[in-house]
Amino acid sequence: MTRVHAFRDDALADHDAVGLVDALRSGAVGTREVVEAAIARVEAVDPALGAVAHRAFDRARAEARDPRGGWFAGVPTFVKDNVDVAGMPTQHGADAFVSRPARRDGDLARMYLATGLVPLGKTRLSEFGFSPAAEHPRQGPVRNPWSTDRTAGASSAGSAALVAAGAVPIAHANDGGGSIRIPAAACGLVGLKPTRGRLAQDAMHRSMPLRIVADGVVTRSVRDTAVFLREAERVYRALHLPPVGDVTRPGRRRLRVAVVTENAGRTASPEVAALTRRTADLLAGLGHAVEEAGSPAPPSFADDFLLYWGTLATAIVRTGRLAHGRSWDVERCDPLTRGLDRLATRNLHRLPGAVRRLRRTAAHGADFHERYDVVLSPTLATTTPLVGHLDPTPGYDQAMARILDWVAFTPWQNVTGEPAVSLPVATAADGLPQGMMLGAGAGREALLLELALEVEQAAPFARIDAPSPA
Repeated sequence: MTRVHAFRDDALADHDAVGLVDALRSGAVGTREVVEAAIARVEAVDPALGAVAHRAFDRARAEARDPRGGWFAGVPTFVKDNVDVAGMPTQHGADAFVSRPARRDGDLARMYLATGLVPLGKTRLSEFGFSPAAEHPRQGPVRNPWSTDRTAGASSAGSAALVAAGAVPIAHANDGGGSIRIPAAACGLVGLKPTRGRLAQDAMHRSMPLRIVADGVVTRSVRDTAVFLREAERVYRALHLPPVGDVTRPGRRRLRVAVVTENAGRTASPEVAALTRRTADLLAGLGHAVEEAGSPAPPSFADDFLLYWGTLATAIVRTGRLAHGRSWDVERCDPLTRGLDRLATRNLHRLPGAVRRLRRTAAHGADFHERYDVVLSPTLATTTPLVGHLDPTPGYDQAMARILDWVAFTPWQNVTGEPAVSLPVATAADGLPQGMMLGAGAGREALLLELALEVEQAAPFARIDAPSPA
């Protein structure tokens, strides 16, 4: 397998975002030096990864000369190409239309950049975020830096690939069915999907009939994710949720942990189930009360979620000309987008019942977390597939069957609105990262971060720049 990374002896060194802030504040490195180092790293790795959707290097250089305020001032980043950033196009991973540069920052970008992060551009995703692998029929795949013959996951694939490869320490991601956690799991990163409404969102995501999308970041350390949530909360405070606050150390309370290796009729592969139980043993060894539990999701969940997912594709396909103008060409949408549209159109009569049942899952989740503080599951049901395995080009039926076999666990928290974090605590037999997911009740991000810090201390995460296994 071919690893690709950009770690070297430059201004970024091997710092995570918090370490880079320390270096900037101490004067050990300067903002211009850091931004130039990040640009050089992107240019070094992106030809192999295909992660960048839009370059804004000149803008980043200008900001480096006069950094905005914020705790992360001067730290380079990328924004996923499905949110608006002023002066940059928003292509949503598609080439079915031509996007003009956004006139202003969307609500998410305004909050995100107010923390001081310096955007170098935007990152690639799967077309409209529908697939868990960014493999576009004309733009090509986003490849995994741990092994370039594997997918980087999706839809936040570009962000995860660049952070894992060391090009930037932190990048924006969002998650409508696992798209923070899936690429984090595949690329050996920390990926936390916050509680519904925790962070600011663009109007497109706020207006969904069922708000399944949450924004966040992918990082290489738990502390980076914790500090980002702390700083985002200072910009945008969700008054209906308990504050995350400043989480800097493991919690003292021992937790009730449910171990789940089957969800809504889909079961983890034997290898992944064994890795999950090994992670459960780690938690038990730390003093937590661990027991195996059944699926929290009812049998109807997978079909209901897929139908709702399909209606989002229908909305895009049917309103494409109105939203994107005369350049819109539905025939350039990939087979997965068009297949989801057909599925939803044929089953539109079932949608009200599906949405009604999906809305009830929040109560199911709350009941589950009356019995357990945390649920441990694999982030993904199997190991990371080769590039091409999830390619939508051969057709919808093949692609969807393979997607459902891989993505069995993450959509639950999108529907319940609860937080969940993927941690790179396991390694598969092929030497690649295998994410393990911790979920908690709504508003309990602080609890998850405390536990994640404890896990990271007990089992430090593998590094991409460590020697490859023989």
